[in-house]
Amino acid sequence: ASASASASASATALQVDKDMDNAKNGLNPLSFKPAIDEEIEQMEKSNSIQKNDNDNSNNKLNSNNSNSKMNPKVSSKVLTFDQYLSAEDLDLSKLRSCAWTGVPDIFRAPVWQVLIGYLPTRQSRRQQTLDRKRKEYFDCLPRYYDSSNADRSEEDQKMLRQILLDVPRTNPGMPLFHNVEVRRSLERILYIWAVKHPASGYVQGMNELVTPFYVTFLAHHTSGGDLEDACAYDVSLLPSELLDAIEADTYWCLTKLLDGIQDHYTFSQPGLQRMIFKLQGIVQRIDIGLFNHLETHEVKFVQFAFRWMNCLLVREMKLRSIVRLWDTYLAEGSGGFDSFHVYVCCALLVTWSQELQEKSFQDLMMFLQDIPTQHWGVEDIEELLGQAFILKSLFDQSPSHLG
Repeated sequence: ASASASASASATALQVDKDMDNAKNGLNPLSFKPAIDEEIEQMEKSNSIQKNDNDNSNNKLNSNNSNSKMNPKVSSKVLTFDQYLSAEDLDLSKLRSCAWTGVPDIFRAPVWQVLIGYLPTRQSRRQQTLDRKRKEYFDCLPRYYDSSNADRSEEDQKMLRQILLDVPRTNPGMPLFHNVEVRRSLERILYIWAVKHPASGYVQGMNELVTPFYVTFLAHHTSGGDLEDACAYDVSLLPSELLDAIEADTYWCLTKLLDGIQDHYTFSQPGLQRMIFKLQGIVQRIDIGLFNHLETHEVKFVQFAFRWMNCLLVREMKLRSIVRLWDTYLAEGSGGFDSFHVYVCCALLVTWSQELQEKSFQDLMMFLQDIPTQHWGVEDIEELLGQAFILKSLFDQSPSHLG
């Protein structure tokens, strides 16, 4: 029996390796049912779970066999997401509810793309949508990006110069974003978005918002969703078609995100001002000691909170933490990156209330511009989200309390 089990395990490992090679070289990398079917089948047998076998063999995302080490709670969540994404007509409300508490790495890319509205809930339309949207994006390049400076307006030239300056500054501690091909991708994404949205154009800080999408989609193709592995991945090993797919999908998801918060970046940035004002009002209501201390030392909320709002905390936290936050933001729906983000920022600020109230102006500013979150884990982020949810429950339906 032991020899038989060993042979079976070896055969499974060989098949997983083969499947990973297929995933890396295939052109349908954003399909929705991972190659964890064998594990799920075993779970179903052991728990007497009945599940109809949808014929999705053409829509499998292959992953490594690390999932076999998952604890029962995580495995149950993986099974739940698999069932939702395998359905022909996905129940978006159920997906949102499940995603609020975090999305398994292996499913994050397709879940984000559905939640943000890039991909349809009907499974049979997803690949057609991917093909069409990717082609649409690359059809824009000759017209907008590949043109000479002589064909660009003075404003567009200025905008492109700023993008070319900002992209090398994007997440400088991550080797992935030192890669020339990755930088070119980010430049194209940001410039195409900017010229197609002249009401705001490119605004510094947008470059930071590209990174969670780009790394998540790269991880989906290369490491079964593992972000750390993706950040160290040599993208030169990927076929150009796959890099193109990652770039196009990142562009469209960034577009969906910015469409929902575009008044953050239009003239005078009214959306950001509204968020900062709301943050100030909530802190005044829930932590008057901290509020008065900041007032006494003449620390203005705009001096530290502007970047928190403008870059959605991407500069304040490690990528793993940001990705976990975005699971919940996307699950929240249209207000996730706007109103709910304010509650997260408020919860973040009051987390350090006692320490902040012991500091003078210079130390306050240094602390607030470099919040010590670099060692935070998922548990810390989930506690932060829990506090934000409580604040939302208290204030979201009662804006008069903030007057």
